[in-house]
Amino acid sequence: QVQLVESGGGLVQAGGSLRLSCAASGRAFSSYAMGWFRQAPGKEREIVAAISGIDGRTYYADSVKGRFTISRDNAKNTVYLQMNSLNGEDTAVYYCAASRVYLTLDHRQYDAWGQGTQVTVSS
Repeated sequence: QVQLVESGGGLVQAGGSLRLSCAASGRAFSSYAMGWFRQAPGKEREIVAAISGIDGRTYYADSVKGRFTISRDNAKNTVYLQMNSLNGEDTAVYYCAASRVYLTLDHRQYDAWGQGTQVTVSS
């Protein structure tokens, strides 16, 4: 099983950008689907984006399409989330997660999670 560590969160003004990174340790990183989830105070955890390990296919939540980009570098065992045009609704703790299930959107099928990184967007 992989272990995951996120970085790159912080405070940014509305309209700004951040890039989150998630470094994985363990074997067979390229075989895992990777997802980015977020959880805002008082709200349920929701999927933001996911990328498959096999073919690089991606998924985005409607709320972030055209603004966020998920990518992965299997040689570096790292997945990224580039976030542009940030707004207040993007404020949340962001988690990366790994799954053996192809491009799943179901958080219950992700079996490794990072500790989370806070993203705060100020107006």
